Amino acid sequence: MERTPSSWCILLCLAAASAAAAAPLPQYYNAIFSFGDSFSDTGNFVIINSGKLPNMPKFPPPYARCSNGRLVIDFLAEALGVPLLPPSANKGTNFSQGANFAVMGATALELKYFRDNNVWSIPPFNTSMKCQLEWFQEVKETVCSSPQECKEFFGKALFVFGEFGGNDYSFAWKAEWSLDKVKTEMVPKVVESMIDGVEAVLDEGARHVVVPGNLPAGCIPITLTMYASEDRSDYDPRTGCLKKFNSVALYHNAMLRIALDQLQRRRPDARIIYADYYTPYIQFARTPHLYGYKRGALRACCGGGGPYNYNMSSSCGLPGATVCDDPDAHVSWDGIHLTEAPYRFIANTWLKGPYAYPPLASVVRDDMVY
Repeated sequence: MERTPSSWCILLCLAAASAAAAAPLPQYYNAIFSFGDSFSDTGNFVIINSGKLPNMPKFPPPYARCSNGRLVIDFLAEALGVPLLPPSANKGTNFSQGANFAVMGATALELKYFRDNNVWSIPPFNTSMKCQLEWFQEVKETVCSSPQECKEFFGKALFVFGEFGGNDYSFAWKAEWSLDKVKTEMVPKVVESMIDGVEAVLDEGARHVVVPGNLPAGCIPITLTMYASEDRSDYDPRTGCLKKFNSVALYHNAMLRIALDQLQRRRPDARIIYADYYTPYIQFARTPHLYGYKRGALRACCGGGGPYNYNMSSSCGLPGATVCDDPDAHVSWDGIHLTEAPYRFIANTWLKGPYAYPPLASVVRDDMVY
């Protein structure tokens, strides 16, 4: 059967991901420190709220995730020979091999920014990027005791900084900000805040930092449900995703990459890796069958019905919601987050390419040779 060049490209990506899964990396990092939101939260939200959300299964106890299994950060840890990261809110834990500061609902910007701009659909507690960096300082006191010791320790650790920004933009949409306002007023501030955060961990001694971009929000079932349009021109015919929301993610990612390139030139002793969530998710939406997602990319596995199986009144875990029998055949777990299968695929492409710039394996290899 004749295949188009784009099909061959997809098959090469699939081969690369399979190869990554089959060949674990050599032990290199002594620890991993992760910052971000629900796409990498391994239990902080549940601990902070002193309760368990029904759509956050415990894996492994006592850590909860917004998925049916492991996240990208879990697969990175496994591939790099580091234990799964404990949530930083689990006080008294030994963090000598890393900690996860990510929290569901976390923003790149401080909550004060949203209040000052009349955006009120925000969490009642502050778990922003700045707050997570403060938690990092608390953990720092338990893993090293002098500035030199800390710099040496963090220089041998991997830092994963993000995803950030998705919640910031979600709150802006709920406040009915226009597309132009989100792009011109919020995106630059989010990117600037992220760069400040990456610089902060570099100043602590970090040498290798992975910085993920945004996912295509217009492909996520909750967005497709909440902002459904009768105008078919609002949708991308190749994916069925809402173009407006994806355009913000693309703009954010482009600005972030430019800013990271500039930061890399200022900090030549560090290796700053841009990690792409957007492209693989779009590929899932365009050709889900090539990745084994027989149920497609736009319909949630766990939900309460509707065109995308997302219903706010009966969302995953609430009365009226059901869970599919084949989560690995779905991209979306609960209408917001992904199932374990796409997280595994994305992690592999960050490790060995093609969706990390440069791939983490090449960074490790270069350092070991050097």
